[in-house]
Amino acid sequence: MRAYQLQNWLFYTIKPLIPRPVQLFMRRRVTAWKRQRYAGVWPVDPASAAPPAGWPGWPGGKQFAFVLSHDVDSLKGYNDVLKLADLEERMGFRSSFNFVPERYGRISLSLLDELGKRGFGVAVHGLKHDGKLFLNKRIFDRRSPLINAYLRQWGTRGFTSPSMHHNLEWLSALEIDYSTSTFDTDPFEPQPDAVGTIFPFWVADVAPGKGFVEIPYTLPQDSTLFIIMEEKTIGIWKKKLDWVAEKGGMALLNSHSDYMRFEAGGSGKYSTSVSWASAQYPEIH
Repeated sequence: MRAYQLQNWLFYTIKPLIPRPVQLFMRRRVTAWKRQRYAGVWPVDPASAAPPAGWPGWPGGKQFAFVLSHDVDSLKGYNDVLKLADLEERMGFRSSFNFVPERYGRISLSLLDELGKRGFGVAVHGLKHDGKLFLNKRIFDRRSPLINAYLRQWGTRGFTSPSMHHNLEWLSALEIDYSTSTFDTDPFEPQPDAVGTIFPFWVADVAPGKGFVEIPYTLPQDSTLFIIMEEKTIGIWKKKLDWVAEKGGMALLNSHSDYMRFEAGGSGKYSTSVSWASAQYPEIH
């Protein structure tokens, strides 16, 4: 077992016994130390700007790509999905909503159908979100047929990994065309092995011509910025978006409806606002 796998196994084993405030205190202390240590590669890793070999550029000669993706981790986030979809639709955006099949109850197929009709995507976000999917091959092989069944039932070929745990070779067993399971740079993730690119890339299967596209997230996750780092502005997002746009890469923001506050006095860790992106980069529409 690799060091990070042992660490994650220990964390998810004892996590239910640790009060939430203690968990946050410990994570904030570790994150503050890492933020200083990795200041040279986060939030921007200069080495990740090089396009992959043979990169043809974005369709239509666009400068860069902007992608919105939302992991729905809890019942609160699930109940707020349409609020977020309404907000994005009013601003001319469409995104992907990524649901956990076996965590907060049955996923409504009518909800998935409505999202699809309105131009939104859906994806399968692991199976249970319990930190065990990639703990070992035996567990993954037992769960992958169930994930494939949900992919077929939901009519999607997209996948996102819980907590960004990943093994791209194992993911070839899933019936997917694309995955968001990695990141260009993020030393704060439980499996911090960055892929070092702000571009999507092809992951080949052992069978010739088969595989999937990995689209790493390239803007820091909202949970990192607003819950762990307790940032009060979107300055880091804007700084990274400016840099990705300059380099012609892909700005992929993977956020969570679970942490968003949609009205004054409502529950959630931060207020929803994506107007800065629309106003500063109108060409992304």
